[in-house]
Amino acid sequence: MRADQEAWPQDEPDAEQPTVKTPVPPPVTQVTQPVAPPVTQQVTPVTQQVPRADFGADLTRPDFGADPTVQHMAPVLPEPEDSGVYGPVMVEPDADQADAGKNRKKALIVAAAAVGALGLLYGLDILISSGNVPRGVTVAGVDVGGMSHTAAESKLREAIEPRLGKPVAAKAGDVDTEVDPKSAGLTLDWNKTIDRAGSQPLNPVTRVTSFFTSREVGVATQADDEKLNAAVEALRAKTDHEPTEGTIKFEGAKPVAVDPHNGQKLKADEAANALIASWAEGRVVELPVDSTPVKTTKEGVQKMLDEVVKPAVSGPVLVKGEGKDATLTPEQIASTLSFEPGDGGALNVKQDNAKIIEAAGPQLKETEKEGKDAAIVFEGGAPKVKESVDGLGIDWDKSFAKYFDVLKSSDKREIKAEYKHTPAKVTTEQANKMGIKEVIGEFQTGGFAADSGTNIKVVAAKVNGAIVKPKETFSLNGYTGPRGVAQGYVEAGIIENGAPGRAVGGGISQFATTLYNAGYHAGMQDAGHKEHSYWISRYPAGREATVFMDGAGNSLIDIKFTNPDDTGIAIQTIWTPSTLKIVLWGTKNYDVTGSTGERTNFTEPREIKKTTQPCAAGNGAQGFTVTDTRTIRDRRTGQSRSESRTVRYDAAPKIVCETPPPPAG
Repeated sequence: MRADQEAWPQDEPDAEQPTVKTPVPPPVTQVTQPVAPPVTQQVTPVTQQVPRADFGADLTRPDFGADPTVQHMAPVLPEPEDSGVYGPVMVEPDADQADAGKNRKKALIVAAAAVGALGLLYGLDILISSGNVPRGVTVAGVDVGGMSHTAAESKLREAIEPRLGKPVAAKAGDVDTEVDPKSAGLTLDWNKTIDRAGSQPLNPVTRVTSFFTSREVGVATQADDEKLNAAVEALRAKTDHEPTEGTIKFEGAKPVAVDPHNGQKLKADEAANALIASWAEGRVVELPVDSTPVKTTKEGVQKMLDEVVKPAVSGPVLVKGEGKDATLTPEQIASTLSFEPGDGGALNVKQDNAKIIEAAGPQLKETEKEGKDAAIVFEGGAPKVKESVDGLGIDWDKSFAKYFDVLKSSDKREIKAEYKHTPAKVTTEQANKMGIKEVIGEFQTGGFAADSGTNIKVVAAKVNGAIVKPKETFSLNGYTGPRGVAQGYVEAGIIENGAPGRAVGGGISQFATTLYNAGYHAGMQDAGHKEHSYWISRYPAGREATVFMDGAGNSLIDIKFTNPDDTGIAIQTIWTPSTLKIVLWGTKNYDVTGSTGERTNFTEPREIKKTTQPCAAGNGAQGFTVTDTRTIRDRRTGQSRSESRTVRYDAAPKIVCETPPPPAG
């Protein structure tokens, strides 16, 4: 039997046979097939075309989607002896299937009607809205959807034009600012703006969704790049700032938290693009910035304020010295505190011991004893060591090691000052071992004026007995400190801008020149000096020095020399009203000779007319170039070396004194 055929169930006695109606016009008598004994007989298939009631395959059949006609096979049975009528039969569809078919037809009719109606509406919509701005479109926040281009432009001009000349509000990070559109070269292109709005689309889906959605298209902007870039750069003065760490400041003794502030820098190109895109929209334009974060946080600053600083300045602190006490007021305590970022956003506090000493030191000065270095005195023309004296001073680091423990306390706010002995910088023992025993170099000058002589006497007394330790560098300005009226100096002659002038401390250059030459002959190493701008005849050409300090005591021109040996040096000064002699004592290790070359490259003096008083007339002098050569022989090794220095002197000006003009009026 073929796979697509079915066996008639004759071997099942109780099988129910289907009840069928024959398509033969005469009535067909329904019969019941009697159970017959099995017979062997060829079954001939009868094929009948059954029209499909639906327009799809029977979804319950495995041949869904096959030929639209279905072959139903009915067996041809042998005619029984009692003779019945047998023939082809048609299967009658059930009632549910018939109803389903009717419902499908109704649905198709309704759908077709709906599609037709939509098509009619679509056509009407195209006809009515052709050429208009699409529904749901806004330009710079103004709704122009569904309007004609002319009406849309009119509405846009009415809504937007009034604000186009006003400053544009902008925000760059944490800074609010504004931009003048005219200065920035920003204008609106109306034609392109309307073109951006577009026309109604033909796509039916897009047209339907436009009833329920909106779309911002923005304006079309024109910009003058040069003006816009200049305007953006001008914003930096306000928008850009460095990061500021959180800290605590004081208003008197009141602590105030300073919140941290991230740094930022305007992104110029992106800011320009943002202005072009949004300046006419009537809202704040966001300008992008590069941000530089800080380490501290607002919470970290507040914690330091509450837990440490407020208790620290809640009252004074008593510093108990030996025989006398000092008091640190809340304001002074505040000055001793400094702050820096910590880990995890914290703010750390540090104590400034220099500020503590500044506040408490003067109050406890009487409890300390100043030490004195060993010095060289000259008695009977020979050096002698004057013993050093150790000092007794407060050990500030040790005394204030637990400073914050006391500051955090609400009671017993006291600190005990700890003292220590302070040895002299040059002890008696050191001075005795320095080998200061003989003259190693000396030099004398004279011819100074009385006022200059006064200043020379003061500085000579200060330097007399100074010790230069082995390998140490001596600085005249550093040793004397400020040379002002308070130190006993007076106004005297100086050289100012190449011409004679006057200033407090004038004449010290003669001391500097004398010291330089004493060191020159002692074999000292030149550690820095400067010659006068023009030659002064009482000094050796190419072998002299000048010095200068400003009114605040700052060293501007100095003379320095270095002791190259393992033995020490003592400086002796001998002053008279007309001469100055400086002698260097130590261990003589060098023999020194000097030679001055011929003068060359002469220049003639210029004339300067002066009406100011006092005025000293002078004929001036030629300028020239000269080279000095020093030869040093080491007595210990017998080796010699030479070193040269070339100096260029300007011509000394010719000074002509003139009568001052009469006062005006």
